[in-house]
Amino acid sequence: MARITDKIETLIQPVIEDMGYELVGIEYVASGKHSILRVYIDSDKGIGLSDCEAVSHQCSSIFDVEDPIATQYNLEVSSPGVERGLFHIRHYQQFLGHDIKLRLLRPMNGQRKFNGAIGSVSETNNSIELMTELGSVNLDIGLIEKANLVAHF
Repeated sequence: MARITDKIETLIQPVIEDMGYELVGIEYVASGKHSILRVYIDSDKGIGLSDCEAVSHQCSSIFDVEDPIATQYNLEVSSPGVERGLFHIRHYQQFLGHDIKLRLLRPMNGQRKFNGAIGSVSETNNSIELMTELGSVNLDIGLIEKANLVAHF
């Protein structure tokens, strides 16, 4: 069964790319009438408020016609920020060697949260090797609920 974010990505990715932006990822947080649909965009020039407004306007028009979410929600369009989310295997490849924090959908050996550096990425197995303080851990990307870069200042 396809996730709602996959359906939305299919709907809006071509439009966002035609506007000159990269669709980084989508998050949907279901919470009744307070649900939030977050769309993260980026570009080589960076992202400003006017960029978010333009993409929000286009996405809203698409959603008015296609109605991918049957319930009430708020649409937020944002840059990915310094602790950007990792949504696709290409993101793990792009940030190879960087520190990340992640949460699994279900525990692995009694643990759901992991921190470490991306050691390697396997497209064949759709997995990453995470270098943690306790050694390396191989994780199936499909089992990752949420992953973000860790910013070091």
